[in-house]
Amino acid sequence: MAEQLINEFTVNRPIDEAWPIITDVEKIAPCLPGAELQEVAHDDEWGEVYRGVVKVKLGAISTQFKGDAHFVEKDDENYTTELKGKGRDTGGRGNASADIKAHAESLSPTSTKVIVTTDLHITGKVAQFGRGILGDVSAKLIDQFADNLNTMIDEDGVGAASTDEAGAAAAEADTSTEPTSDGPKVRKIDGPAADPIDLMDVSGTSILKRAAPALVALLIILFFLRRRS
Repeated sequence: MAEQLINEFTVNRPIDEAWPIITDVEKIAPCLPGAELQEVAHDDEWGEVYRGVVKVKLGAISTQFKGDAHFVEKDDENYTTELKGKGRDTGGRGNASADIKAHAESLSPTSTKVIVTTDLHITGKVAQFGRGILGDVSAKLIDQFADNLNTMIDEDGVGAASTDEAGAAAAEADTSTEPTSDGPKVRKIDGPAADPIDLMDVSGTSILKRAAPALVALLIILFFLRRRS
């Protein structure tokens, strides 16, 4: 299943202050519902590769996607960036990949609008969640992310954004950095554990009514898969 999702959110900072924050993956990762950044690896082609999990819950059934993402392009002068990510359901029920493009625009001297376009591809049993429903869910998750991000900025101030020099210094000083077979170095991230996204809560009553057949089918599939595993 392929679907394009277009979302936008507002950051309560001027664009020159907002842009370094929203492109700092390590800083904003805890603001993403269900997401947990676990390590940053070095790749000769793409530079830093961010690895982690996204935890999802559907009623009493929980699952998680484990994957990675990296910047394909980052244009600080024009406030545009492109990331590519991929992941797999650790229960073996499907895979997902996404091409994500973000563009920031100045709304006012104190606020910035960010438009995010995601080309999402899902395969396997998880794809039976239903086309169109993902758009409704993603919009609510983006709203939660924006609320968390603005709260973080208000609490931490402009200093929340890390510079390239500071990030490089931290990487050199980080004693958890170790060589691996995947690349020269992997830096472990000791961040907070993420709570799963509960799709039942996020989707809301109106969406649940419209999505009932797809949700019932998915619950049945997950139930039998768990019994067979």
